[in-house]
Amino acid sequence: MDINIIAIQPIVALVAGILILLMPRLLSYIVAIYLIFIGVTGLLGTGGLENLGQRLGI
Repeated sequence: MDINIIAIQPIVALVAGILILLMPRLLSYIVAIYLIFIGVTGLLGTGGLENLGQRLGI
């Protein structure tokens, strides 16, 4: 299964936005998790998850 990182980021942003609206107290945690996610996907680059999966034998 081919997962495109660029397609996942808007979905994560949408979920984070909905959670912030529902539970404003979680704002700092949601923002921190989102920034970590964006940072990791940026470091892996295009095809990074696929290459990581191949290295792990998944």
